[in-house]
Amino acid sequence: MALLLQLRTVSGLRGKADRIAKAAFRGLSFYTRVIENCEDEARFDETFRWPVASSIDGNEILEIQVFNYSKVFTNRLIGTFRMVLQKVVEEGQVEVTDTLIDDNNSAIQTSISIEIRYQALDGTVGAWNDKEFLETPSVHSEGDGRYPLETDSLLSGHRQGLDISPGKSNQQSAERTFRRAGKGVFSAMKLGKTRPSKDDHRKQDEPAVLEAEDLDQKAIRQGGRLEPDTISLASVTAVTTNVSNKRSKPDIKMEPSAGRPMDYQVSITIIEARQLVGLNMDPMVCVEVGEEKKYTSMKESTNCPYYNEYFVFDFHVPPDVMFDKIIKLSVIHSKNLLRSGTLVGSFKMDVGTVYTQPEHQFYHKWAILSDPEDLTAGLKGYLKCDIAVVGKGDNIKTPHKSNETEEEDIEGNLLLPDGVPAERQWARFYVKIYRAEGLPRMNTSIMANVKKAFIGDNKDLVDPYVQVVFAGQKGKTSVQKSSYEPLWNEQIIFTEMFPPLCKRIKVQIRDSDKVNDVAIGTHFIDLRKISNEGDKGFLPTFGPAWVNMYGSTRNYTLMDEHQELNEGLGEGVSFRARLLLSLAVEILDTTNPEINSSTEVQVEQAPSVADNCTGKMEEFFLFGAFLEATMIDRKIGDKPINFEVTIGNYGNQIDGMTKPILQRKKEGRNGDEEESELLQNSSEDEGDEDGELVSVSSSQPVKPLVTDRNYFHLPYFEKKPCIYIKSWWQDQRRRLYNANIMDKIADKLEEGLNDVQEMIKTEKPHPERRLRGVLEELSSGCLRFVTLADKDQHHSSHTRLDRERLKSCMRELENMGQQATTLRSQVKKNTMKDKLKLVQNFLQKLRFLVDEPQHTIPDVFIWMMSNNKRIAYARIPSKDILYSIVDEEMGKDCAKVKTVFLKLPGKRGFGPAGWTVQAKMEIYLWLGLSKQRKDFLSGLPCGFEEKKTARGQNLPSFPPISLLYTKKQVFQLRAHMYQARSLFAADSSGLSDPFARVFFISQSQCTEVLNETLCPTWDQLLVFDNVELYGEVHEMRDDPPIIVIEIYDQDTVGRADFMGRTFAKPVVKMSDEHYCPPRFPPQLEYYQIYRGNSTAGDLLAAFELLQIGPGGKSDLPPIDGPTDMDRGPILPVPLGIRPVLSKYRVEILFWGLRDLKRVNLAQVDRPRVDIECAGKGVQSSLIQNYKKNPNFSTLVKWFEVDLPENELLHPPLNIRVVDCRAFGRYTLVGSHAVSSLRKFIYRPPDKKAQQWNMTGEIVVNMEPEVPIKKMETMVKLDANSDAVVKVDVSEEEKEKKKKKKKGGEDEGLEEEEVDESMLDWWSKYFASIETMKEQLRQQEAAAAEAEEKEEVDIAEEIKLDDSPMKGFKGQVKNKEKSKTPKDDKKKKQPSAPELPEKKKKQKIDELKVFNKELEAEFDNFEDWLHTFNLLRGKIGDNDDNATEEERIVGRFKGSICVYKVPLPDDITKEAGYDPNFGMFQGIPSNDPINVLVRVYVVRATDLHPADINGKADPYIAIKLGKTDIKDKENYISKQLNPVFGKSFDIEATFPMESMLTVAVYDWDLVGTDDLIGETKIDLENRYYSKHRATCGMSQTYSIYGYNTWRDPMKPSQILSKLCKDGKVDGPHFGPGGRVKVANRVFTGPTEIEDENGQKKQTDEHLALTVLRHWEDIPWAGCKLVPEHVETRPLLNPDKPGIEQGRLEMWVDMFPMDMPAPGPATDISPRKPKKYELRVIVWNTDEVILEDDDYFTGEKSSDIFVRGWLKGQQEDKQDTDVHYHSLTGEGNFNWRYIFPFDYLMAEEKIVISKKESMFSWDETEYKIPARLTLQVWDADHFSADDFLGAIELDLNRFPRGAKTAKQCSLEMVTNEAEMPMISIFKQKRVKGWWPFVARDENDELEVTGKVEAELHLLTEEEAEKSPAGLARNEPDPLEKPNRPDTAFLWFLNPLKSIRYLICTRYKWLIIKILLAVLLLIMVALFLYSMPGYMVKKLLGA
Repeated sequence: MALLLQLRTVSGLRGKADRIAKAAFRGLSFYTRVIENCEDEARFDETFRWPVASSIDGNEILEIQVFNYSKVFTNRLIGTFRMVLQKVVEEGQVEVTDTLIDDNNSAIQTSISIEIRYQALDGTVGAWNDKEFLETPSVHSEGDGRYPLETDSLLSGHRQGLDISPGKSNQQSAERTFRRAGKGVFSAMKLGKTRPSKDDHRKQDEPAVLEAEDLDQKAIRQGGRLEPDTISLASVTAVTTNVSNKRSKPDIKMEPSAGRPMDYQVSITIIEARQLVGLNMDPMVCVEVGEEKKYTSMKESTNCPYYNEYFVFDFHVPPDVMFDKIIKLSVIHSKNLLRSGTLVGSFKMDVGTVYTQPEHQFYHKWAILSDPEDLTAGLKGYLKCDIAVVGKGDNIKTPHKSNETEEEDIEGNLLLPDGVPAERQWARFYVKIYRAEGLPRMNTSIMANVKKAFIGDNKDLVDPYVQVVFAGQKGKTSVQKSSYEPLWNEQIIFTEMFPPLCKRIKVQIRDSDKVNDVAIGTHFIDLRKISNEGDKGFLPTFGPAWVNMYGSTRNYTLMDEHQELNEGLGEGVSFRARLLLSLAVEILDTTNPEINSSTEVQVEQAPSVADNCTGKMEEFFLFGAFLEATMIDRKIGDKPINFEVTIGNYGNQIDGMTKPILQRKKEGRNGDEEESELLQNSSEDEGDEDGELVSVSSSQPVKPLVTDRNYFHLPYFEKKPCIYIKSWWQDQRRRLYNANIMDKIADKLEEGLNDVQEMIKTEKPHPERRLRGVLEELSSGCLRFVTLADKDQHHSSHTRLDRERLKSCMRELENMGQQATTLRSQVKKNTMKDKLKLVQNFLQKLRFLVDEPQHTIPDVFIWMMSNNKRIAYARIPSKDILYSIVDEEMGKDCAKVKTVFLKLPGKRGFGPAGWTVQAKMEIYLWLGLSKQRKDFLSGLPCGFEEKKTARGQNLPSFPPISLLYTKKQVFQLRAHMYQARSLFAADSSGLSDPFARVFFISQSQCTEVLNETLCPTWDQLLVFDNVELYGEVHEMRDDPPIIVIEIYDQDTVGRADFMGRTFAKPVVKMSDEHYCPPRFPPQLEYYQIYRGNSTAGDLLAAFELLQIGPGGKSDLPPIDGPTDMDRGPILPVPLGIRPVLSKYRVEILFWGLRDLKRVNLAQVDRPRVDIECAGKGVQSSLIQNYKKNPNFSTLVKWFEVDLPENELLHPPLNIRVVDCRAFGRYTLVGSHAVSSLRKFIYRPPDKKAQQWNMTGEIVVNMEPEVPIKKMETMVKLDANSDAVVKVDVSEEEKEKKKKKKKGGEDEGLEEEEVDESMLDWWSKYFASIETMKEQLRQQEAAAAEAEEKEEVDIAEEIKLDDSPMKGFKGQVKNKEKSKTPKDDKKKKQPSAPELPEKKKKQKIDELKVFNKELEAEFDNFEDWLHTFNLLRGKIGDNDDNATEEERIVGRFKGSICVYKVPLPDDITKEAGYDPNFGMFQGIPSNDPINVLVRVYVVRATDLHPADINGKADPYIAIKLGKTDIKDKENYISKQLNPVFGKSFDIEATFPMESMLTVAVYDWDLVGTDDLIGETKIDLENRYYSKHRATCGMSQTYSIYGYNTWRDPMKPSQILSKLCKDGKVDGPHFGPGGRVKVANRVFTGPTEIEDENGQKKQTDEHLALTVLRHWEDIPWAGCKLVPEHVETRPLLNPDKPGIEQGRLEMWVDMFPMDMPAPGPATDISPRKPKKYELRVIVWNTDEVILEDDDYFTGEKSSDIFVRGWLKGQQEDKQDTDVHYHSLTGEGNFNWRYIFPFDYLMAEEKIVISKKESMFSWDETEYKIPARLTLQVWDADHFSADDFLGAIELDLNRFPRGAKTAKQCSLEMVTNEAEMPMISIFKQKRVKGWWPFVARDENDELEVTGKVEAELHLLTEEEAEKSPAGLARNEPDPLEKPNRPDTAFLWFLNPLKSIRYLICTRYKWLIIKILLAVLLLIMVALFLYSMPGYMVKKLLGA
């Protein structure tokens, strides 16, 4: 779809002028060429085409504007023509002639004639008049589009008309001329493509597939005879934006950044663990990062240990290695020296996951612990920690460390990245390894050759196996002996939580060796790219697909210097192998009993896959032509050089092993394929004997020629060598096609964003319009992707990943397209910045999607060979040169000339060696299916003949081995080298001697060398004559070759040092064009200079390439000869190009020099400052004795200079400091270049705008009001009315006023009134921190709201802008806005339930806690005095920008003011104007001044541990001038978060002593103390600043108490001084609490109370009110520093750029000539208060019964209760034992007494104890106040059994139940709904609490209940009413009434027998006795019976 406009004429113009027209539609505008000296009619005859992605709506508007063109000023609008497109949409084509309208919408005389045509989606098109357009007969023959699918055929026989090889056909080249002309403007936007109209019966939604050719032809039909001028406006001269067709963009960044080691620091704080599973454990935490392990201390018998321990791990490794390291946190139970302990649970995450978090950290998050050995178990507990990963130069904003009181919501703060579900499941990852091919030789062949000679056995010299590493676990396959094509078919199974918190799986082919195994190649599978976590997402899946591995070169050497490349570090320089693998994930159902619950890595056999599963084997054809090889490094210039191109192992003649593969491929081709090849007779070379095309993969060796003393070039002039390679790969082009489409969308988006940023930077008008255009392009591009990708949904050889990825890419892009459309409508001038950020996120997302995880064709390598040795290479992704019929799918460099810079392989390419170009090549590449290779030459510059090998002489499709160019054009290149700025310092003096070398084709020239400058102004024209370019004329015009500019530093000896490089494209003028605007003369432009990957300055230059026509050079525009004869033969930049200059005056304020270091071991004694700008300059006065007074005696000097009108072109200003030595010698000390003068330019104020602000009074009413109405009172401010500006006052003052009214009678009413005497500075500090956190929360909430309200705001701002008082209101509004978060503390009205608490807080005055340095908040206090760092010495070569610190040799203090002369008179005639000071009026004297400096150090947080035990013993050291204070005896033992609470007084003399250093050292018993970190504060800038940073203003003025006014000057004195200095009228104090300053009236309270409650009248409150709103005072106002605490990062020079902790502090300064200040505020740390907690354990009930009775088998328990308060159980106490409880009831009446020290504010118990027996001193710990009660079963011979426990947080625990019945598990599990109490408020509590423990299934269960009483007393109260331990005196408890069973049987056996007999077994015993008696009787009877019988019988 497209809209085409032909703009014919504009007639009825007035006057004579240059005319230009602009046509705009949907945010994209085109300009016509400029018609010069045109009178009444301007005949444009130009055609514009807008591709449109969505159908045009009938009411859209096309706009054409006609301007008078001006080179210098902005164009003046003549008139506008707007047309609604309804008729166009209906009819398809409309011709219009109509009048224009002017700004006021009235018609003018001028009329315009146009024709519009709309090409709708179905391809229907209105007819043009044929006379206007060129038709060529061959055009139609191709447009049938009969073959919709590209694989079918390439119309081979169908285009005989075009089968002549290019270059021979003139008709064709003519046709190309037009084609090129049409494409210049349009091809950039060629998105919509259609078929010709004969197909218009097709359904609309069918994707249109067309060939590239076809399109170009269409462009001809629609393009018309375009004047050559119309094109180039679209292609900007800068290389980056050039929209070219035959050339692709070169990549300017040379050096690979990967693989270079960097500094990283991982800091982990383990805070506490909760809900650990297990009974009575002694847990400790093991923290493991990579290979390093550290342990916390062990906590005894607790399931919720509190550690608060901080660990730091330092690494120096490449980023890739760093981010793959695993962080593992494991909790271990009862580990000691002898046993390793048992693992409770662990948590794993890789470093990369942490690094990708916002701020690179997780803060206060809970890690879920799970047991890797037991998959079926649930979670094993939670571990709370902070994890941060800092790279060099990252600074982490840690949330403010304050007391964490709020009860944790564990589930809401899990340690997981966004989007990962809290419930992670176990999953199996199956990595299947099938086979590999193309492996390199991996061991020396000596033995092999011997074997071969003897046995004839020829073995492959490699024994490969595959190793897979994932989430810290390794698995490997078996080793396949001696095989270049090993077959494994094995799978490696990992078991890991899903989703895993590790991003990459590392797959490595290794060679097994007896000595050591080495890597052959490595591939990383990024899990984010092979899965998608969205609702419609999919689990990780991969393949089966081939992955290509790259690494070092393939020739085997024993010590491979590039071995790291094979490990996956850095960019591989050669193909190593490819591996077929697949990956699948299965989520485990852990309830299944059969499941194997171990997480060990398993390896097992896997079924093999079919050969064709990865796609059908196709023959690919790669063609390359070398058009130019220049800039060859001179080291290799003496030997012949050739180039080798390889793809995989194909083409690699030295060390490839392609033969066996190739054979297999050939055999594997099946019959029908052969057949189809024959049918398409174009594919193979007909008539060839063997039908085989032999690849030619390298050029002939050629000896290089000399370009200049650094570089050589190869003589590729008329004859350009070619290469071609046939290779066989599976046909998976679709993957690359989709990637290419997205890549192009992303490139276009990036280009657009760069434009927008450039426009913002250079302040061009309407960047928001360009952004809208960019979004329009993006949404149409996304739509196009969806239609193109849609057609390949059902492809047979797609893997699952292909299908899923396609779906998700389509979803993403569709979504992105819609978002872009919505955003487009929201882009307004003021929302521009935020929207730009959002669009940049799109770009990142696109770049992420482009990367295709499943490889297909390997990348192409180009190697430069010298003497058969590989020297340098370039790697080109195969997708970039892949051919497709569909334009968008084509690789961006396919069939284009690409500039490639060759670089050194591996580590050799790091640093300076890698920055020099090894060779610059212009190379043309084409890769596609062999059967499509019809047009492989189509993109070459035209005008050549093909030279083929003898066999291919008369075969049209046989590739040439070289091209012979018959056409050549001669040009002259003019390089206008104006100046460069911010260059790299290459000499030890900190300066350079730069010259520029310009390369074009095979010529080079240099500018002159300018000595000792970083900002050279060469102002030189370099002329390159007789530049020969090969090819057609028109191609040159649009696609000139690039120019390379290199900047060098000239050294007297040795070769010049490389300082940077940049590229440019010249503006081209053909011999038949005029040298006239808009293109000529060209504009100077800034080109960014790169050195490696980092920027190294800018070059201001212009380049033009002029064709030398038949008339010779005489036709060229003349070159003005040298204007200044003293420069000799050097030509200056001609007039039309050099900037237009004006006269400026530069005034310099010389204040002083600071911290000058020694120069050549001598101290600087008599320094002077020289200032230079654009050749003019001024010198300061000489400082006579630097040690005595480093300030200058003369303050202000000036000079006049001619500077460009355009501020962007202003040259830099150079500041140099020299030391004047004896005998007139000068030594350079250091220098500084001010690269941009913009911030120092003074613009005289507009007189009109000054009228309003002095007329009426503006009452600033200090009554508080509802905060939301803030802005409304400022809307109607007329110029001379009284207006009211309401400013909120914090509610403290309301409270105060209330108090005063009531005379203090309400003190007792409110519950918990704050007692004034109790308050101290810390109360104020903690209240302020709470406020700060509250504000942060509100800001986040507000930011979210602002998003929604954006639209409304825009409307409001527009209203505001129209009122007459624009200037003022804007100011007030912004001021108010900026002030909101800081001053109006409790703005949000608290909701009802919170009120009492909030009020309580508000009684406390607050200060401002800045969580950064004060300098950051107040713009470095450079409001009038600036500090310039003086640099000296070379910049280090190791890419670290942090080295600048080391190069600083001192600082110059002063300022600059630049303004156009002459100034308006009224400024110089102002009262009190001192001409000596120029613009620097009212500057204080710089004589030495004595100052009392008072440094307050509050505390430090997160210090870097300095001792082996992971702690530090910090103390403060302060240095200022000669004063050096080390507070060594007050070190704080073993603390990383020490509270210092100290103030130090130092007397100092400015300027000699102005740099304050506050350092934290680590105290060591032996050896020297180590510096942990330090921070430096420039006191002088603070002292002299207008922000008044000497002593912060408190919120209220009071004369006693914790908030006493600290400044010796009262607020009223400060106010009058400020008014006097700022020439402000006032202050006038009036009755009724009013004060007037300038025209603002403030109101406020007027009386003050002293400590005795007496009231006095005072103006101080009023004065303070004015000071706190000083920024609202017109002209003189600025924000004054409030009373504050600043947080400064501590840095250690040994670890530059990485924060070592933070220090909270502030500084007060008092001049000594003023009254002395009062005593320092007491901020010494609060002493903990001593308390005593008495716990009486009365009874237990329902305790589970643990023991079985020996005799009776009954269940019973011998119960006792243990309790403790402090973490380590050092104060544990046990009750006596209640033996033999049969019901679980126990009676104790036992008292524990726990004395403890408690910090109220932090809610922590403080304990001091020695860490171990070897500790030197006690360490102070702060732990939460938690009382633990446990119930145990006593055993005599074995360990006691733990039954259950309850832990009560004394600040928040559930109220005890009234009876044992009501006491339940709910009290522990459901704390949220229970009423909570604090023992510190209740003092005394009694009740029942449950004991809980976990059963076998990890479920919590009640194991008993305890009735206890807690009683809290202060130390004094405890002394008054003492109580005894246990049941002892005093205040004894009565003995418990225990049942008789509760005794110990072997102590009292009789009692036990009696109990046994009497109670339970009485009847049983009686029964037994009776039975026994009976038995005895029977026995006796039986015994005596025979005797009686005998007696009876014998009758005895």
